[in-house]
Amino acid sequence: MALDAFSTATAGLRVTQAQIGVVSQNIANVGTAGYVRRTLSPVSAGVGNAGVATGTIGRALDAAALKQLRSETSGAAYTGLMAKTRTQLDTLYGRPGDSSALDGVFNSFTLSLQTLAANPTSTAARATVLSSASDLATRIGSAANGVQALRSGLESQLAADTDQASNLLAQLAKLNTRIVATSAEDPSRPDLEDQRDQALTSLSGLIDINAVTQSDGSVSVLTGSGVTLLDRSNAASLSFDARGTLSANALYSNDPSQSGVGTIVAMTPGGGKIDLLASGAIRSGSIAAAVELRDTVLPQAQRQLDDLAAGLSRAMSDRVATGTVPTDGTKGGFDIDLTGLSAGNAITLTVQDGSGTQRNLILVPSYQTPPPTIPAGATDDANATVIPFTIRRPDAVPPRTADEIRGAITAALGGGYTVSGVPGGEAGAVRILSSGGAALVAASASVTQVTSAADIKGSATQIPLFVDGASATLFTGSFDGGSQLTGFAQRIAVNPTVVGSAGSLVGITGTGTASGIGDGARPQALFTALTGTQRLFSSSSGISGINAPTRSSVADFVQGVISVQGAAAAAAQDLDEGQGIALSTAQGRFASASGVNIDQEMSNLIALQQAYAANARVLTAARDMIDTLLRI
Repeated sequence: MALDAFSTATAGLRVTQAQIGVVSQNIANVGTAGYVRRTLSPVSAGVGNAGVATGTIGRALDAAALKQLRSETSGAAYTGLMAKTRTQLDTLYGRPGDSSALDGVFNSFTLSLQTLAANPTSTAARATVLSSASDLATRIGSAANGVQALRSGLESQLAADTDQASNLLAQLAKLNTRIVATSAEDPSRPDLEDQRDQALTSLSGLIDINAVTQSDGSVSVLTGSGVTLLDRSNAASLSFDARGTLSANALYSNDPSQSGVGTIVAMTPGGGKIDLLASGAIRSGSIAAAVELRDTVLPQAQRQLDDLAAGLSRAMSDRVATGTVPTDGTKGGFDIDLTGLSAGNAITLTVQDGSGTQRNLILVPSYQTPPPTIPAGATDDANATVIPFTIRRPDAVPPRTADEIRGAITAALGGGYTVSGVPGGEAGAVRILSSGGAALVAASASVTQVTSAADIKGSATQIPLFVDGASATLFTGSFDGGSQLTGFAQRIAVNPTVVGSAGSLVGITGTGTASGIGDGARPQALFTALTGTQRLFSSSSGISGINAPTRSSVADFVQGVISVQGAAAAAAQDLDEGQGIALSTAQGRFASASGVNIDQEMSNLIALQQAYAANARVLTAARDMIDTLLRI
């Protein structure tokens, strides 16, 4: 009996000592990132043996809490980058109302036109218009350059994040191999599992993942969409073909030969390749946010600035042509004056089928034969049917005729419509009627009224005040040689011809005023074109909040751009704050279940010390009994 007590007490001391060691390890690792609280599972010593054996050291892991933590980590990384970048984007436009902000510089320009209209003979007022115009062009260009700088920064971040993700996958494969080779009783195994979980959590900040534990103790890693990145010791290698500094023309395409930005390719251990972006495999984490910002959010911001620059330029040089119902009683169509039609001066026809569904036909003139193919997304309506057609230049020799334009439009529309002149109308007026096709609901166009950047003293109020780049090309929205609209915000500039002849701001031939003296008709018309005339802005700009073109004045469009970006930045910050709360909650839940509670561990330590002392007393008593028996 004394020997049994001796054996039991000795076993108890060993177990208690081991438990004290585990508790001490827990206490020593309070605050250690990724450390999961250790537990000791004593086991029976077996038949014929008294007491318990030491057992194995395990981890108090709450798998459900850990899964939620990884999910919230991915979400927080996504919303964090979104909020940060959208705030930076909003900052590019300046604080609304400030004189240096986009709207403030625009208002200064319109005010200078009003001032010149009231005092057209003032050379100082003319100089102010040119200076304000230059400031506005520079401000738009600065914001657009900032957008591309953000995109280039995200391209670099994607390269770094992809390398980090690939390294983490390789690290996880090595840890899987070591864990599988380590027995469950080995005290180093929990440390390896901690390292693996920490690597998985780090990976979840980059990519949304699911970690599946296998029967041998290894884990497999899949993206949220189901693409396998790690299968036990076999890890995919991720690569990113960074393109460096991005321009407005550098856009993503599923076709690698057409894409102007980098993509992420996973090379599987078997040699297969998966384009993770083209397949939509990554849906959360910082990588998903960077891709969305680079390929969707920031290109839309660029489009808004391009549309603004184009609207500003065309408000100075174009005439908005709106279809009117024929006054002679003819039904089924519209009369529209297309005098001066230039390449890129799109004609938008709104048609309605028998079910009442409306859609747009966009006829885009070109000087090329054959005309270039034009994607709908590059026009005002991304859902429209685009019909390019060829015309000659307005200043062609021999002179271009109105019949040429009508014939080209007839050929472009095909059957179902008739195109003719307007009886008693302007020479360039066109009558378009439905003759069996979809019913015509509306017709409009923005028609350039000047023939070149040098055409600054015509009889119309329009003037090419803003031009395209250092070459001073007239902006018409042409697609000949590529979209003139794309990147125009970076290239918009004040026409040097107008700068060299400031009197052209007020000098209109045929008005009865001497050249250089002028009147207020032109600056007043330019002011009205900016603040009162309704123009069509593209659906791709997203200003209206619906997938349809926006009709507004240039002044209202400026306010719309600032309002949309400000609201998006505020919404992103709110979402990030909410996600931060969700992440904190998940961290708290995981820490409560699997982390080290110092108070609880100290309490356990005291209890174990008392148990150790009790076992020691039993051992002492058993020893005394044996000594007594031996002396008998």
